[in-house]
Amino acid sequence: LRSVRRHSHRALEEHVLAIEATGLTKHFGPTIRAVDGIDLRVEEGQIFGFLGQNGSGKTTTVRMLATLTRPTAGTAGVAGVEVQANPAEVRRRVGVALQEVGLDELQTGRELLELQGRLFGQSAREARERAAHLLEVVGLADVADRPIRGYSGGTKRRLDLACALVHGPRVVFLDEPTTGLDPVSRDAVWRYIEELNRGQGVTVFLTTQYLEEADRLADTVAIMDQGKIVAQGPPGELKASIGTDSIMLTFEAEESAARAAAVLGQFEGVQRVLTSGQEVAVYLHDGASAVAAIVRLLDEAGAPAQTLVLKQPTLDDVFLQVTGHHLDVEDARPAAPSSGRNA
Repeated sequence: LRSVRRHSHRALEEHVLAIEATGLTKHFGPTIRAVDGIDLRVEEGQIFGFLGQNGSGKTTTVRMLATLTRPTAGTAGVAGVEVQANPAEVRRRVGVALQEVGLDELQTGRELLELQGRLFGQSAREARERAAHLLEVVGLADVADRPIRGYSGGTKRRLDLACALVHGPRVVFLDEPTTGLDPVSRDAVWRYIEELNRGQGVTVFLTTQYLEEADRLADTVAIMDQGKIVAQGPPGELKASIGTDSIMLTFEAEESAARAAAVLGQFEGVQRVLTSGQEVAVYLHDGASAVAAIVRLLDEAGAPAQTLVLKQPTLDDVFLQVTGHHLDVEDARPAAPSSGRNA
């Protein structure tokens, strides 16, 4: 319903762009192409999910769009302002919360937000009122006057989000805002992002390694891999583009997986077979009716599967199909819940 309401409202202002980039490129030295000529079109009022694993180029893209890193080539406009021609004005119109939460832990949450407001030219009264409002928005009013050093990781993330909103930006960049958080804190951040977008109409550019996060929040998803955008569209359309069920199989060794893949490629009705180490993904219509025959075929070929799972198309399937590998978030697992002493 959230997506339907927003899309219906936006029909009056079709194709109003909050972010536009053409051929955006960033090279480090002669060999490292962190971002390799990407095009972006993000409409006003969207939550745009930028999905990819570490090293894919997501953060470098955000840093270029937020004027923190100069592009090697290409052009970009954010909130109606050309990034390279007028970076100071871009900064006044956007909010940025990067992966590294940079908060002064000697201050209280309220003090930090009021200071941020004054730095953006607000009067003392305006800064106090804005800080109080944001503390309510992100659910931190009850800990606002406690030193930040006592905040939990999830609380710091929410305060960092509030800092990015002090000056009322039209576009907010959130770079992996829930990485390392426990499930409860992650869900809280998701709710605040939804409210920010739905309640205030702010365009959100969200980088993430989490498929569930992109599927739940984003109106449009772009998949980044090795510096390039390899797929882009609404999550539902990307999943529908596969148009098939998938059967995910695991084998005891890579050799067995390779032999099974070769056999399954000849199976009637199979549209595509992908291998990743000891795993094989088989895409076909009406997977349920094919399971028994596939099991028999693999047994006869001397490559029995250890596990077999039948699935409807997911963003993980899309990611595997367009990149040839699963999204690896080994380094981004949620942190263990805090001991309860922190906020």
